[in-house]
Amino acid sequence: MAKISDEQLKQLVEAAIFVADKPASEEFLLETVLEGLSVSRKRLKEVLALLQLDYQPRGIQLVKVASGYRFQSQDSLGPWLAKMWQEQAPRYSRAMLETLSLIAYRQPITRGEIEDVRGVSVSSHIIKSLSERGWIKVVGHKEVPGRPSLYATTKTFLDYFSLSGLAELPSIEAFEKLDEGHISDNDSIELPQTEFDMQPQADEKQIH
Repeated sequence: MAKISDEQLKQLVEAAIFVADKPASEEFLLETVLEGLSVSRKRLKEVLALLQLDYQPRGIQLVKVASGYRFQSQDSLGPWLAKMWQEQAPRYSRAMLETLSLIAYRQPITRGEIEDVRGVSVSSHIIKSLSERGWIKVVGHKEVPGRPSLYATTKTFLDYFSLSGLAELPSIEAFEKLDEGHISDNDSIELPQTEFDMQPQADEKQIH
């Protein structure tokens, strides 16, 4: 296999992640740009760690999310960078956020179990919207009469919120704070901006 110097490897990995249209995992890098090169997984991890250190003090950082590595702006710069786009960050109804949080923290969970906790029915539109965004998926069926679908979050959900795993989810108290303002199900809530919020999509609409 062809050899590559540490500096060249660092440059190649940096460029590959930069031009990738989605987070680049170690497997993806090894199977594409690093194929045919004498690069072990250990060496790749070391290079990725060095790149993260290089970018740590900068406005752009190399972040590991569930699907792999990607470059994104520092969270603290969001309020200023958002001025580059006229569209506002997406807003979501309390009902949608409560449904999403229950799936995230209690997965796998059925629609009926979500309704038992919330005390109200879950709109089919909410489940459809979360599924279409790729934030939740059916992972099985509960072995009870009717065999209801079991829902869980996806890597896309983790990527959107810049999380590498479920262990990085904020405490459940963060969601309980929604009650402090006595927000109704019809009100909408603006989530903190993420790297994707600052790149508006044509289909972004307020979801109830």
